[in-house]
Amino acid sequence: MPATLKIDFVSDVACPWCAIGLASLKTALGRLGNEVEADLHFSPFELNPDMPVHGVPLADYMSRKYGLSPEQLAQNQANIGARAAAEGFPMRMDLRTHAYNTFDAHRLLHWAQTIGNDKQLALKEALFRAYFVEGKRTSDPEVLAAAAEQAGLDGARAREILSSQEYAEQVRALERHYQNLGISSVPAIIFNNRHLVSGGQPPEVFEQAIRQILAEG
Repeated sequence: MPATLKIDFVSDVACPWCAIGLASLKTALGRLGNEVEADLHFSPFELNPDMPVHGVPLADYMSRKYGLSPEQLAQNQANIGARAAAEGFPMRMDLRTHAYNTFDAHRLLHWAQTIGNDKQLALKEALFRAYFVEGKRTSDPEVLAAAAEQAGLDGARAREILSSQEYAEQVRALERHYQNLGISSVPAIIFNNRHLVSGGQPPEVFEQAIRQILAEG
């Protein structure tokens, strides 16, 4: 009988290392096969909560936040793109021209989890594709609703949520919870409420960590 492993994946949909980390984690879980049954939840984290809805040019944002020159940004994007491709998630870094506010995406993800973990995972992956593969504005209600429909969720209900402030309080509370735990960067992957693995690690690192956690019981 497989061991159940609770996984809280704290992340932002605008975080390329979060997309890489998820692909890597799924590879590791696939290698473990029937040894483990993952209870996977996605928890909210905003890289920039003050980002305007219509976004800012990525070069300006990265220069202001990380001090990257255009040349450094290009090299950074190339490195991320190569790593993403290696994990089976090829990104179109040339289409990623702006950084956007992600709060509404997190509200939809919270709703999706009330439907089921499988729907939340499908929505998370649809949002990653929308931003990193298709270069879409992930603060646009129609982009978000389309992602919900791709995940098998009710598009009309998604639009209803997006036109309100539904789930806003719950998302803010979760963000505060993880900040209070000391999480200041993502992805942060918490296993069984006790074990933290940070960053978009290779599958081998996730597999080793999970095997160690299972061995400890």
